[in-house]
Amino acid sequence: MALETYFSEKSSEKVYPDVLLQARQACYKARDAFYLCLENTSEKKQTEIATVGLLYPTDCKNSRDEFVKQCRSTWVKHFDREYCAKKRRQRFLDDSDSRRGV
Repeated sequence: MALETYFSEKSSEKVYPDVLLQARQACYKARDAFYLCLENTSEKKQTEIATVGLLYPTDCKNSRDEFVKQCRSTWVKHFDREYCAKKRRQRFLDDSDSRRGV
């Protein structure tokens, strides 16, 4: 089998619509709305459980549902991990500033 034939056969397989541009943009928009909600309601009690141990307030449940609906589950998990890591780094940097006496 020629290499060109192999690749042309492979490329004619199923196209996943959730990785196309419009789907990615919808996912990013839903993700940004959810994390904005988290930032805006950070003082409220976090009672709902997301992936990777992320907690969020009930007020953000609708935006979380939309985020999960618009994005692949692996992407949701990845973005949650990124968000948690960013928050951990921020807490560490804030703590280290207070220890230095700055």
